[in-house]
Amino acid sequence: MPLSGVRVIDLTDERGIYGAKLLADLGADVVRPEPPEGDPLRQRGPLLVSDQAAQTSLWHAFFASNRRFFTIDPQTTAGQDQLDQLLTRADIVLSCKDAFAVSEANLSARVEQRPELVVIDVSSFGETGPWKDYLAPDLVAGALGGAAATTGDIDTPPLKGFGELNFMVSGAYVAIAALAALAKVRKDGHGQRADIAVHECIASCLEHVLMFYWYPDAPQKPEGKVLPRRGALHWSDAYAVMPAQNGSVMVTPTPDFDAQLMWLIEEGVQEDLIDPKYQEPENLKLRVDRSMEVLRKWTAGKDARELFFQAQERHCPYGWVLPLEAVAENPQLLARGWYRDLEINGQTITAPGTAYHFSNSEGSIDLPLIPHTTSPTDVTDILSDLGWRTP
Repeated sequence: MPLSGVRVIDLTDERGIYGAKLLADLGADVVRPEPPEGDPLRQRGPLLVSDQAAQTSLWHAFFASNRRFFTIDPQTTAGQDQLDQLLTRADIVLSCKDAFAVSEANLSARVEQRPELVVIDVSSFGETGPWKDYLAPDLVAGALGGAAATTGDIDTPPLKGFGELNFMVSGAYVAIAALAALAKVRKDGHGQRADIAVHECIASCLEHVLMFYWYPDAPQKPEGKVLPRRGALHWSDAYAVMPAQNGSVMVTPTPDFDAQLMWLIEEGVQEDLIDPKYQEPENLKLRVDRSMEVLRKWTAGKDARELFFQAQERHCPYGWVLPLEAVAENPQLLARGWYRDLEINGQTITAPGTAYHFSNSEGSIDLPLIPHTTSPTDVTDILSDLGWRTP
């Protein structure tokens, strides 16, 4: 496994737990301490339907998979000693501001004691600035980061993203920062401490949106600096989800306008797109707008599935918009063995798989879920069970 032998302590909450999962799925040995009353994330829905009484969280089963869990009480001498022993042996510590055991971990002192240690700190708005003490759940993070502003249509309110996509973005940045810092440690022995602000992670993903604000004259958009809500579609107006027969298709004439025009000519629906004026560079926006009008009328009479496969044969990047249940039963994912089985309370459930396949790693990337158990009271037994040794 790519991260075999890398020891990670997971002190995250919703804002960073996906980063811990990504490292665990890459083979790192990830340990997640829990308070005596249990990890509050274990109560998050959705819950296992067949085990409502036990309140078994499917959310936790996914985001906290491939981890070792044990209970510690850092308010006691024994619990603090257990935490200290782990911190002297870890390669990476992932922490979220105000999450369990973060203050007791005293990470600033750890970094001074062990310059090779990698520490990733996650907070809603960073360690500095006027908002540094504010909190932001996923909805607030998406709104203040600017992502929500681009969703919805011009005449509707902004929309919340599906699930907690904003925290999955920050989680991905956590994993990226940890891997970058680990690469530096392996190069020169010096660790890194990264300050990850969810707010900045979201803003960094806005791509073109801020460019329109800062450079409104370049694209000559009639809307001015701030584009109206556009359902998160592309800034060029050359991409749109269009209704078709039996579904919807994301349609675009790019990247080859001429190839798309030839397809329309073959079917006799090109209308006035053959007019030479559309070939003039200064009329590019006019060509985009007119092409989208023609494509919308054409798409409305097509079967969504057939249109998608026809576009694939012509190397046109159309996207067949599938409902969630169709994705869950997708034959392409099934053929690649993407789905994974998780064992929860003696039951096997199907869960999403990992986003990568490796050619040179032995064994399966889909490690089994390690069930939660309370730890032995003796720290030596804990470390022996983990197989961690003093550097």
